[in-house]
Amino acid sequence: MGVTIKDVAQAANVSVASVSRVLNGHQTVTEETRTHILAIMKQLRYMPHIGARSLSTNLTNTVGVLLPDLYGEFFSEMIRGIDGAARRRGLHILVASLHGGADEAAAALGSMRGRVDGLLVMSPHVDANLLADNLPERLPVVLLNSGAGGAAYSSISIDNYSAAHAMVGHLAGCGHRRIAFITGPAENFEAQERLRGYRAALAEFLPGRREIVFQGDFSEQSGTDVGVALAKKKQRPDALFAANDMMAIGAQIALQQAGIRVPADIALAGFDDIPVARYVSPALTTVRVPIAELGAQALQRLTELVAAQAGKQDNETRGLDGRVAAHTLDAELVVRASSGSTQ
Repeated sequence: MGVTIKDVAQAANVSVASVSRVLNGHQTVTEETRTHILAIMKQLRYMPHIGARSLSTNLTNTVGVLLPDLYGEFFSEMIRGIDGAARRRGLHILVASLHGGADEAAAALGSMRGRVDGLLVMSPHVDANLLADNLPERLPVVLLNSGAGGAAYSSISIDNYSAAHAMVGHLAGCGHRRIAFITGPAENFEAQERLRGYRAALAEFLPGRREIVFQGDFSEQSGTDVGVALAKKKQRPDALFAANDMMAIGAQIALQQAGIRVPADIALAGFDDIPVARYVSPALTTVRVPIAELGAQALQRLTELVAAQAGKQDNETRGLDGRVAAHTLDAELVVRASSGSTQ
C-alpha cells in the first residue's frame, strides 16, 4: 500500500486536517508549516489521489493560464511567478498560448472547460463577452494587464500610462527634445496605455513638439526594422522610447551595427526590464515591471476566488465572496546608460 495522508501527517507531526489544507490550497496554513509539509510529502514520495480529491472537493486543483505568447523573457518571467505561487499551494497549472484572433481565443477557452478550477487570462482578443460566451458562468477568472474586465471580472495590471509618462519626463529631463516612440500592437491594451502616456507627457514636458510614432508589434524584429529605418535618415530623433525592451534592444543592435552611437547619437529606453536589459551595452534604461510578482499576485487572487466560489472561505478569505476587483501595480523607472544620463 502507498503512502497515505495519515503517514504524511504523522511524519510531519501535524494533524491530517493540516495536510489536507495544504493539499487544497487553504490560506490558514502558515508558510512555514506549508513548506514543512510539502518537504515531508517529497521525502515520502507522497502522491495525492487526484481523482479522490476531485470527488470530495469538486475541484481539479489545476488552474488554467492563457497567454498571448510563450516566447521571450517576459512570458518566461510571468510563468515563473505563476508556477511558483501555484506550487506553494499544491496546485498545477495548465498553460496555453493565443497567437490568433477571437476564434482561436474562444477555442482555447473552451478547451479549459471542466479541466481547471479557474483561469488567468492575458490576451488582446479576450473581452467580457467572449469570456461569458465560452466559459461556465461561475468559473473564477482573473485578467492580466487587460482593460476588458469591467464590472464582470477581476483584473491585475501595471500602471502603464504613468510609467510611460515618467519615462518621457526622464528623457526630456536629459535634454532630449525630439523623442520618438515605438508602439506595440494597436489592439493591445498595454500598448495603448503606453502610447497614451507618451503623448500626454510630450504635451506636458515638450509642448509644441510633434509626436514621432513608429508602429511595432512587441517583437525584437519590429524594433530592428525601426532601427534600420532610422539609421538611413539624415535627421534622427534625439531619443527613441520603445514600448517594450525587446523592441528597444532590436533597435539598439541595428543602430549600433550602422555605426550610430547610443546614447551619444541617439538615446534609447524600453519598458519591462527583462533580465537581458541590464546586460546589453550600453545597459538599457527602462521601466521595471514586477513581472513574476504580477503573475504570483494574479494566482493568489484566483485561488481566493476559487475558495470563495467553493464555499471554503476561511478567516482570511471570508468576505471576498467572488467580488470583482481591479488592482494596479506600480512600475519603477530604472535609469541606465542608454538614455544619456545616470542621474
